[in-house]
Parts: sequence; structure tokens; C-alpha cells
Amino acid sequence: MIWCSGWELTSAVSNAGGLGLIGSGSMTPDILREHIKKCKAATDKPFGVNIPLLFPSADEFIKIVIEEKVPIVFTSAGNPGKWTAHLKHHGIKVVHVIANVKFAKKCQEAGVDAIVAEGFEAGGHNGKEETTTMVLIPMIREAVTIPLIAAGGIATGRGMLAAMALGAEGVQIGSRFVASEESSAHLNFKQKIIETHDGDTQLTMKKVVPVRLIKNKFYNEVEKKENEGANAEQLKELLGHGRARKGMFEGDLDEGELEIGQVSGLIKEIKPAGKIVEEIMREFYKTKDELVNNNI
Repeated sequence: MIWCSGWELTSAVSNAGGLGLIGSGSMTPDILREHIKKCKAATDKPFGVNIPLLFPSADEFIKIVIEEKVPIVFTSAGNPGKWTAHLKHHGIKVVHVIANVKFAKKCQEAGVDAIVAEGFEAGGHNGKEETTTMVLIPMIREAVTIPLIAAGGIATGRGMLAAMALGAEGVQIGSRFVASEESSAHLNFKQKIIETHDGDTQLTMKKVVPVRLIKNKFYNEVEKKENEGANAEQLKELLGHGRARKGMFEGDLDEGELEIGQVSGLIKEIKPAGKIVEEIMREFYKTKDELVNNNI
């Protein structure tokens, strides 16, 4: 949720009964602290912070969430063993994001409280294995005993129920909330999301860091380079700096990275986050009741 989930979206989701997460990946330490303080003022419900451990400011972010007494931290893109014990020592629940069975087991060994298993349908940075959520969740459910949260390709109550049928205790939803009124994404990007169809996103840049993008001018340049046999350094040169900010936060639909999941093809309207949570939960219980009543 880089460039998309600040305190406004986070507090709105938490106030609606979900667990809102501040996406710290696009923030400086000072900005993260500011968003945490504003989120505390906007909600009395629990919320969390997602910290990508490969980012240069990760150590400082860990210090800030401890000082600000954030109750839950989702770590990603790094070794779960590095900070889990330290965070738990300070009374913080730790959830780590993974994309394969190997790292799910490492998370359990590291003592995390739960894991997010993310299928390759998901937007943004992703696993190289290209394992779908429907395949990944049952495999990880068999491999670990800690609570399991499914992610990737989920934007509806039906999707949430399906994930739980596969063995998850909960779901993490990103793409649907990018196209919310409270999201800090640029309106151009939100509008582009609701115009996408199946096949309009692609996992790319696997030689650098795999990322799912909407196909645009920048994506086409990457694809051309990859087809010509470009190595990681050449792709990094093309990527440059600030592509995600340019696309998602500043609204440059040609030259920016437009990170979103495959499920964007289901998103047809920009709505308040609270309304999205309400609709997901209503559909979840309605579908569950239908299955029970039909003896399925």
C-alpha cells in the first residue's frame, strides 16, 4: 500500500471494524510518526503499521512504533527473525508477510503471532514463485499452526469466505482500498484502477524485485528491455528513482509505476473505506448463509 495508506485510510478502516494499516514504505521517519499520531487522534480502535524490512529506514521505523506504542506491526520483505522478538518484548503483536511455504515455516520458528500468505495475484511487490492464493493458502495451512491471513486477489465478501474455506483465519485486502475516498493515491490512479479489466496487470521486473503493475508506457518499456535480455543493472537504470511516487501519488499514468492487483478488474467505483468494509462483510455473511441453507 505504498503511497496509498496513510492515517486517513487507516483510521477509516479501523473505525469501520477492520484493522487499518499505515503503509510506511513511502514515508520518512518523521512522516511516519506524524501519521501514527494523527491516526491515534482519529480512532480509538486498534491499528497497525506495515514495515518493509529491506528499506533503509526500517530500523528507525521499529524504534518509532515502539515509542508510539503501536499495538500491531506487519513486517515484510525481509527476515522475520530480525525484529520479532524485540517487538514482542515491547508488547507488540507481529505479523509477517510471505509468499511461500519455506518462509512461512521460518516465521513460525521466529515466533511471529501470525503470517500473511500472499498469492501472486496481489499488487505491488510479490513472490517470484507465482503461486496463486488458492494454491498457496492450503499448502501453508498444512505447514504451520499459527494464525494465517490470506492476501492476493481478495476484494469481496465471497473472496473472503473462499480464503477461509481454504484454511485462513482472516484476509488482508489492499487493492480494493486503494480505490477508496480516504486513500492517499492520486485521483488519476484511482480512476485508472476502476477502468482496468482482466489481463491489464502483469508481474514484471523479476530480475530486480518482482512487482505487479498496470500495463502502461513505463511497463511496456520494461517489457521491451526484458525481451532484449536486459540484466538487473540495466533494469534498475530504467527504473530509476521515484517511479512509484510518480505514478500512484502524483498521478503520472504514463511514466509512473501503477502497482495494483489482478482483482482491480472487479473494482468499479471509488467509495468511502467504511462503506467498502460494510459491503464486504454483508456479502461475506450473505454468501455464508446461502451455502449453509443449500447444504453446500
